[in-house]
Amino acid sequence: MENLVEYLVPWVITNVVAILLLIAAIWKPKLSRLLFSILFGWACWINYTTANNTPEDYLNYATLTPFEFYREFINGWFKEHVTIMVTLISIGQGMISIGMLLNKWFVRLACVGAIVFLMAIAPLGIGAGFPFSITVSIALYFILKKDGLNFIWKKESH
Repeated sequence: MENLVEYLVPWVITNVVAILLLIAAIWKPKLSRLLFSILFGWACWINYTTANNTPEDYLNYATLTPFEFYREFINGWFKEHVTIMVTLISIGQGMISIGMLLNKWFVRLACVGAIVFLMAIAPLGIGAGFPFSITVSIALYFILKKDGLNFIWKKESH
């Protein structure tokens, strides 16, 4: 776990964003969906670009996770398949981004997909901004429970 201090500022920013997403999900679920769409769209672009330009960057996560299984996976199988795996992840993130803007089962699928992804990266620890993934998964749960799951641009009728 080398030089975690350099991760402190991004970690704080990430977790402040997570808290803001949670508050938005509770009070303004449609706004939260829009913010999640932007977040996952940005993550899609960043991951696709990085995976195809500097895939070795993802190997740094092995030094950040407290879990041996994740370290072994990253330094083993994943190391040989970084570009294809992260490209596939970025496609999933793009689909989540689009799904958040749509309605009904698209939103449900996007929320569930996002929660599964976020739980999978939680063991990366500070590399994934832990507890960011837990906090935003709770926010996604609130979206599923509080939002009418209509198109993001349509006003809810009560």
